[in-house]
Amino acid sequence: MIRVLVVDDHELVRSGIVRLLADAKNINVIGEACCGEDAIK
Repeated sequence: MIRVLVVDDHELVRSGIVRLLADAKNINVIGEACCGEDAIK
């Protein structure tokens, strides 16, 4: 299983990517962040 953290400053883009990845059977979105700093936390 591939674990993915989606990071983008545009909420609409982030949610679209998460929805696309949700359809993939071998990808698990573990979280979202609006910037790199938040992703590291």
